[in-house]
Amino acid sequence: MVTKTEETELNQLENQVENGGGGDWEYLCLVRKLKVRRSEIVFKHGLSILNDPGKRSALGPEEWTLYEQVAIAAMDCQSLGVAQNCIKALQKKFPESKRVGKLEALLLEAKGMWEEAEKAYTSLLEENPLDQVIHKRKVAMAKAQGKASLAIEHLNKYLEVFMADHDAWRELAEIYVSLQMYKQAAFCYEELILTQPTLPLYHLAYADVLYTIGGLENLISARKYYAATIDLTGGKSTRALLGICLCGSAIAQLSRGRNKEDKDMAAPELQSLAATALEKEYKQKAPAKLSLLSSALRSLKLS
Repeated sequence: MVTKTEETELNQLENQVENGGGGDWEYLCLVRKLKVRRSEIVFKHGLSILNDPGKRSALGPEEWTLYEQVAIAAMDCQSLGVAQNCIKALQKKFPESKRVGKLEALLLEAKGMWEEAEKAYTSLLEENPLDQVIHKRKVAMAKAQGKASLAIEHLNKYLEVFMADHDAWRELAEIYVSLQMYKQAAFCYEELILTQPTLPLYHLAYADVLYTIGGLENLISARKYYAATIDLTGGKSTRALLGICLCGSAIAQLSRGRNKEDKDMAAPELQSLAATALEKEYKQKAPAKLSLLSSALRSLKLS
């Protein structure tokens, strides 16, 4: 993750480069070091260095690193001809390189040659089944083609091996939610909460899924995870506060006609606290919308 100091340094150097103040190579090195995507600027200034024989030869072995960097930036910018030329130069220098093989497969993918790219990635995986980048490219390619079920299949196979990859679990959960497969999404968020219990984002997402599934038991659990989100964010999650109110209202409706113990599950005191906190926050940050909020809370019988 890029720190504020690093981001400031990058932006300053970027402004310098864009305004003709020099430092092109230092900027390109910093982009690589921080692993950020500034494709248009990298493409523009990286290609400028590659097209200048003097500047290019002065790089020494780093010339080939720049060819790779510009190839990826060119694909991002849809300058596929430039990307192909960069990859050809790398192929000539490193004819048996698997790293260059990945670039070739990426280029096929960028051209929309899905079958050829799939074959290239499969071939690379046969040689190195533990290559995480290639596994993720196959997922991305399935998503690009609108094949959500295939993306799920690839992610499940990937997670059988790389079970601690939080980003993959989250990606899988989001695909399940997009397909309204909420029980499967809930399982993914449970895995994420087990491995990263202090991240409020996962508690909030899990609560949203439980609320969507519905039913008294799920609503009570959803309220608990909304409350956990509020606790982990120091009371600063507007979405979780609203979630508490929505859960309380839904629980109260489902508890009608039941005994007093069941009715108490609605926890009206908690709802009232959440509603008060919401109104206070809107009054401070969005006073123009306070009346809309108050109207919504009244419809939930909370204001």
